[in-house]
Amino acid sequence: MTADPYLLPQRGPAQAPDAVDLHPPKVEYFDVPAMTNTDPKGFVRAVEEYRIEPFGLYMARPVVGRPKVAYLESWLLPDLGLRITDWYFHPGHERDQDFYLDIVGIEPGPQVWRATDLYLDIVLRTGRDFEVLDTDELLAAMGAGLLDRYAGQRALETTYQAVEQLGRHGYDLAEWLGDLGINLSWRRK
Repeated sequence: MTADPYLLPQRGPAQAPDAVDLHPPKVEYFDVPAMTNTDPKGFVRAVEEYRIEPFGLYMARPVVGRPKVAYLESWLLPDLGLRITDWYFHPGHERDQDFYLDIVGIEPGPQVWRATDLYLDIVLRTGRDFEVLDTDELLAAMGAGLLDRYAGQRALETTYQAVEQLGRHGYDLAEWLGDLGINLSWRRK
């Protein structure tokens, strides 16, 4: 009897994959009038700038208490299910990335916006390539009942659409979004 090439061999305890950081979906709040951002751990952070556009919400703020990151700029794009972030790394901690795309469910304001992280992320290197991260976290959360199959399906479909469009546009976020009439502005780009 030949082995089925589409099935993975059974793994014993010694071959088990690394443990996944199993956690409920992270929720973040963006309080525009108060100029605050409440992170998933409940820490309230001061925001330097919020800007609401017809297609989404922009936020810029310092990052406090993280030795590798100094600042961030983010756009929440509800219709695309994306949070796009430009991280400013401290010298010596830079990463080979231009943008970090979180797959999220977004409930727009008008005053307080809410973003629920759906585990999957895309690291974009403009004009070169991308990398999808945290599939293991998504599957573990679904398996543990922390995320229902509809939200999991939405996360996967959002990711597939984003990587397909990025590929069609030469891994250029501005070109892809520009075709949709979305023009993001950034402090340093």
